[in-house]
Amino acid sequence: MHNIDGDAVHLQRIDPNCNMARFYALSVQPTLFGEVSLIRNWGRIGTSGQSKVETFFAKADMNTAFARLERVKRRRGYVDR
Repeated sequence: MHNIDGDAVHLQRIDPNCNMARFYALSVQPTLFGEVSLIRNWGRIGTSGQSKVETFFAKADMNTAFARLERVKRRRGYVDR
C-alpha cells in the first residue's frame, strides 16, 4: 500500500472521452513539533492544483487517514502515475 516514512503516492485518472485528466497526490511530512502532516494535492494534470494539509498528533491516525484516502481514490478509478 504505502510507506509512511516520507514517501508519497501519486495517482492519476485520465478519460479522453470525458476530457478528464486529473491527478491526486498524498505525501507525509513531519512537523517541527513532533506531529505528522498529511499533505493532499489534487487538480487537473498540467496545473498546480489545490492543496490541503492535515496535521495528526499520532502516526496511527495519519496512517488510517492516508489508507482511507488512497483506497477511495483507487475505487474511483485513479491509478499509479
